[in-house]
Amino acid sequence: MEDNLSSKEGIVDPVTDDRPDRLDLIQRAWRTERPDLDVRPQGVIGRLHRVAGHLTTELTAVYQQHGLGEGDFDVLATLRRAGAPYERTPTDLAANTLVTSGAMTKRVDRLERAGLVTRRPSDVDGRGRVVALSARGKDVIDAAFTDHMANERRLLDALDADEADQLERLLKRWLAVFEEPSTRD
Repeated sequence: MEDNLSSKEGIVDPVTDDRPDRLDLIQRAWRTERPDLDVRPQGVIGRLHRVAGHLTTELTAVYQQHGLGEGDFDVLATLRRAGAPYERTPTDLAANTLVTSGAMTKRVDRLERAGLVTRRPSDVDGRGRVVALSARGKDVIDAAFTDHMANERRLLDALDADEADQLERLLKRWLAVFEEPSTRD
């Protein structure tokens, strides 16, 4: 049997490596203990869960390099992609970032203290407020987003282009089972 190590670099190719991973071992044990159950879903769900954990670690490391947490990045990115003048109401921010209004208030408070956003009364609703990127906030999110996209490219490059396209289609289809298509960004 041919060795899976690259003769040039001594690196195991994960695509052709037949060694079992943790999920294979867990499934093997369950097949022994519960042969009456189909444990194949555990292989997909378990690996997806583990990949998501690793991705979160890799993504948040980039946010931290810019002094941001995951929630901070999310708010700043939502404001930035709104286009000039880079502002939204707190309710709109909460809806676009899928957090409660209380959580959004805490995030905006923190970002305002850091000088990354400002708050002002709404021009449309006298009782409402508007959250906007400050000039510094725009600089921070532009730099962070540039690094974020480079990091995501690095992570996705573990797959070839066809695999990435296929995975995106499958995940979009699966996600539609849980979420309605959105008209929000």
